Amino acid sequence: MDVESRASSSPPPDAAADAAVDWRGRPCEPRRHGGMRAAVFVLGIQAFEIMAIAAVGNNLITYVFGEMHFPLSQAANVVTNFVGTIFLLSLLGGFLSDSYLGCFWTMLIFGFVELSGFILLSVQAHLPQLKPPPCNMAATDGGCEQARGIKASIFFAALYLVALGSGCLKPNMIAHGADQFAAAADGGGAAAADNAKRLSTYFNSAYFSFCAGELVALTALVWVQTHSGMDVGFGISAAAMAAGLVSLVSGAAFYRNKPPQGSIFTPIARVFVAAYTKRKQICPSSSSDPVNAGVCEPAHLAGGSFRHASKFRFLDKACIRAAEQGPNTKPESPWRLCTAAEVRQAKTLLAVAPIFACTIVFNTVLAQLQTFSVQQGSAMDTALGGAGSSFRIPPASLQAIPYAMLLALVPAYELLLVPLMRRATGARSGITPLQRIGVGLCTVPLSMVAAATFLVFGVSEMFTAVGLIEFFYKQARGAGMQSFLTALTYCSYAFGFYLSSVLVSLVNRVTASRGGGGHGGWLGDNDLDKDRLDLFYWMLAVLSVINFFCYLLCARWYNSGGADDGCDASASAQVAAEGDGNGKEII
Repeated sequence: MDVESRASSSPPPDAAADAAVDWRGRPCEPRRHGGMRAAVFVLGIQAFEIMAIAAVGNNLITYVFGEMHFPLSQAANVVTNFVGTIFLLSLLGGFLSDSYLGCFWTMLIFGFVELSGFILLSVQAHLPQLKPPPCNMAATDGGCEQARGIKASIFFAALYLVALGSGCLKPNMIAHGADQFAAAADGGGAAAADNAKRLSTYFNSAYFSFCAGELVALTALVWVQTHSGMDVGFGISAAAMAAGLVSLVSGAAFYRNKPPQGSIFTPIARVFVAAYTKRKQICPSSSSDPVNAGVCEPAHLAGGSFRHASKFRFLDKACIRAAEQGPNTKPESPWRLCTAAEVRQAKTLLAVAPIFACTIVFNTVLAQLQTFSVQQGSAMDTALGGAGSSFRIPPASLQAIPYAMLLALVPAYELLLVPLMRRATGARSGITPLQRIGVGLCTVPLSMVAAATFLVFGVSEMFTAVGLIEFFYKQARGAGMQSFLTALTYCSYAFGFYLSSVLVSLVNRVTASRGGGGHGGWLGDNDLDKDRLDLFYWMLAVLSVINFFCYLLCARWYNSGGADDGCDASASAQVAAEGDGNGKEII
């Protein structure tokens, strides 16, 4: 079967994306399914899930250091590796959802996996025989017994059950909520323009839900952990996760469910295999080979409206058909002959890779809020009302400062800044996702050098995190890859947290060998008064500045080319709604 026949025998990506069904598998009804009424239930599980996981992750270093007796640098790496694994496993969740299970069933299955992990953590923290004997790590000379053997095994088993469940949930919560607004684009024109606004509003609402969950976790739940014990705190996290699953199931009758499309990697793999197989082929002209005329021209990809048509031209050879040798010649295998839509899909993945890479350093900075910043809080006087006050703020609760501020800033951004920017730029979402990411990356270096670290980084995260999620989701519109590309956002977090672990170990090794402070380098002691955390933060600030300028170059390269925003090339109304007069994003 040749390119044209294969393309005609399967529905176009846009049709597949719009073929949403209800929980019984029947076609959705626009008035009954989807919209904010359905998305509210998804926002519910997102708030409860982040409440549960944040209460564990943000105070985990205190538990690992203070009760499991890991040295400070190892405890920091346990936390960053745990959080990094959560985000890396989001790729698995996105793949399973898009290819086989769908968003709803992926969330339901792995929600129970995460719940089981919280329960096991609570049991492990409650039973003394599953923990090493109590000991003050800050005052000891190294005599504390570190958790090993069965104690460590149970702890890590519980921890990574939570990581598996949370990782597979995260991209699907965002994608499933955004899918509830896809019906608005069916009418095109004004409907697509309205959809652009509603989708942008949903992403801001999702971030508001995230901030609310984080705030509750970092205040109420962390306070419970500090004053009633980590076992009670982990138990409350389990209860919050159970409440999130109830919210998810309660909205089942209202959801628009995007059916899985089969393996999303196979078509992309076919493009690379076919392009490599035909790498020695010369792109033909219309006079020399009328059959393949125009195959290697940018206009071949969606009539020239695909932004990245002129990039990665070596992939275009995957569309070249072999010369017909006779009536009995067998059609070429799909692994040797691909459709233009498949080439577009592969080019889109390659095109977003530099944007993805430029957010890794940002998330390395984010990792410091959940590790050394908590330990900084432990060394501070956190009593309210003076040193004699009996009420003290738990160190992990200091991270609640940016989220408390963001609960006011996110609505202000949506209600005030977006309308102003919409009039100034003409973009329906106020500023484009790429511009939003750029603002966040520009301000993040300040969070490492300013006294108001938490405040500045909160603003940076509001711009970068939401912009990145919206950017990746829009790249997948009509390609059947919403969950997977959304998962790339969380994969960026994973690499950022893993990079943090590498930097901590590398900095310790290098500075220890040069006598840079402490017995084991800048971060080699268990006492921050002896470590040189200030120098480590200055290093991160310099890396962030370099990273921002790299992002500017990558964003400019991304915007070069066609006339759409890299989303759904056939949805011209959506394209026009998202950019300037020419449908281009400008950074």
